[in-house]
Amino acid sequence: MSTIVKRALSGLVFVSILVFCILFNKITFISLFFLLMMVCLFEFKRMIGLKSVFPYLIGILFFIFGNILNVEDVPSKSIYTYAGVLLFLVIFSSFASILFAKKEEVISHLGKIFLTVVYIVAPFTLMVQIPFLNGSFEYVNTTILGVFILIWVNDSFAYLVGKNIGKRKLLERISPNKTQEGFLGGLVFTFIACFFVAKYFTDLPLVHWFSIAGIVSIFGVLGDLIESMFKRQAGVKDSSNFIPGHGGFLDRFDSVIFAAPFIFIYLQLVH
Repeated sequence: MSTIVKRALSGLVFVSILVFCILFNKITFISLFFLLMMVCLFEFKRMIGLKSVFPYLIGILFFIFGNILNVEDVPSKSIYTYAGVLLFLVIFSSFASILFAKKEEVISHLGKIFLTVVYIVAPFTLMVQIPFLNGSFEYVNTTILGVFILIWVNDSFAYLVGKNIGKRKLLERISPNKTQEGFLGGLVFTFIACFFVAKYFTDLPLVHWFSIAGIVSIFGVLGDLIESMFKRQAGVKDSSNFIPGHGGFLDRFDSVIFAAPFIFIYLQLVH
């Protein structure tokens, strides 16, 4: 099987599973993204050389308490109780973990744990909130599906435009292959795509999809560059080889990981 065919098939399977779990119901969506968070945690921990189980523990606690209102019929006033418990558990687990680190590595160890929480756990937890950010707080699958469509359009056209006409480097010291022309190409086609997304996914008006397209285009490429920086520091090409021809799951989610918190903030402000 050729590399191109293998890449196409693995990409098709990945996208199909993702779309199915988003569209089926909120339980399959939340469950899939919990698994994706754990795999990305594994990849990132290995990339930064963190040998600790505490990021998994913190991730599980953060994700469960962060999404319990979406899964269970919990009174909204309880959110402050859950938030307080979550904050305490995260801080306690983080500091307890230094007991298992070598004396000379305590600060580095604790810093890496907080980095995994900020870079992986928090974005995935906020990402899962996005379909629930509406007037009724019901699960609206087209919201998160539309976000991923815009992410895929941006990534695809940034690559195609950059490969064919890209000349000026965007940030050469971090990602030599990314160009300013590619960035602008992704930006333009993402804004074009948002008109089609708004036409069929009517739960959000065009003005909101237009804003999300801007967030995706700007913060998505920043997320891509940040992961490239981590990979360059680690001396690796991909975060793993879990997806044949595509690298790791973190490679596929680097854009949305960075864009999701800003989409979450935007939707919180407009609802």
